[in-house]
Amino acid sequence: MKQYIIKRLLLIIITLFGLITITFIVARVAPGDPARVAAGPDATEEMVQVLREEFGLNKNLFLQYVDYIRGLLSGNLGRSIRTQHDVVADLVRHFPATFELTVFSLVLAVVLGIPLGVICAVYRDGPLDHLARVFSVSGLAVPMFWLGLMLQLIFSLKFDLFPVGGRLGMLTQAPPAITHLYLIDSLIAGEWSTFWEALKHIFLPAVVLSFPALASIIRVNRADMLEVLNRDFITSARAHGISRFRIVTQYALKNAMIPTTTMIGLRFGWMLGGTILVETVFDWPGIGQYAVQSAIFSDFQPIMGATIVIGFSFMMANLIIDLLYGWLDPRVRYD
Repeated sequence: MKQYIIKRLLLIIITLFGLITITFIVARVAPGDPARVAAGPDATEEMVQVLREEFGLNKNLFLQYVDYIRGLLSGNLGRSIRTQHDVVADLVRHFPATFELTVFSLVLAVVLGIPLGVICAVYRDGPLDHLARVFSVSGLAVPMFWLGLMLQLIFSLKFDLFPVGGRLGMLTQAPPAITHLYLIDSLIAGEWSTFWEALKHIFLPAVVLSFPALASIIRVNRADMLEVLNRDFITSARAHGISRFRIVTQYALKNAMIPTTTMIGLRFGWMLGGTILVETVFDWPGIGQYAVQSAIFSDFQPIMGATIVIGFSFMMANLIIDLLYGWLDPRVRYD
C-alpha cells in the first residue's frame, strides 16, 4: 500500500508539472498585454514598461518559465496584476467557497443518486425507472448556465424562495472563521440564522452543479445494480431465503459501488472545473469567478494558480477513490 501511494504521488507530481507547463505556455502566447490593461488606457508607454519589468514580463518566455518554476518550488505563485495581492493569498481566500459548493453539490448528488439508481434497478422498467432514464439524458444535455438562469427566474425572482446569488446576504456577517466553510462554521458557532441563510444561498447553485453528476450516478449505479442482481451469488442468496432488502443493500449494492465510486471521483474533478460557470451565474465568490475575472484582465498568474489548485484537487480525489476500492472489494490488490 505504501509503495502504491508513493508511486501515485510521484505520478501526480509529473502530471502536475506537465499541466503547469502547458498552462504556462498557453497563457503566455494568448493575445493581450496584462501590463497595459493594469496600467489603464491613459498610461504612458514608460508606465507600462515599469509594470512589465516589475512582473518580469519583459523577459523572454524561457526565463519567465524558469522564474515561475523557481517561485513555485518555494511556494510562491506570483502576484496578481489585477488585485496586487499574492496569488496564494487570493486562492486561500476564494478556494473555501468553491470547495464548500463542490462538496455540498457532490453530497447532494450521491445522497439522491445512489438510492434512485438502486430503486430503478430493483423496479426495472417501472414508471420511476423510465422517469429516471429521461432525467439521466437531460441531466447531461442541459447546459448548466441555462439551468442556473431558469432557476433564478423561477425560484428567486418569481417566487422569492431563494437568493439570486452571493454566499450570504449583504447585511449578514460571516460566521467565525474556523474552517472558512460557512455552513460548518455557523453550526460550530451556534449561529442558526446564519446557517439557514448560508443554506438558502448555496442551494440553487448546488442544484445546478450537482445536476449532471446526479444524472451520471443514477445511470451508472442502475446499470451496475442490474448486472450484479443477475449474478449467480445473488440467485444463491435468494434460494437460501435471504430477504430482498438484505440482498439489495448488503450484497448487491456493495459490489455495484466500485464503478459508481469511480464516477463520483471523476465527477468531483469535473465539478471543480464546472464551478466557473455556476459561480459566474450566481455571483459565488469562489476560485472559478476569481479565474474568470483574472482572464478578463489577461492576468496570467491567478489563472495559473487556479489551474494548479483544481488540477491537484482532481488528482488527489482520484487517488482517494482508488484507495477506497480496497475497502469496497477486499480482492483488490495494489501493485
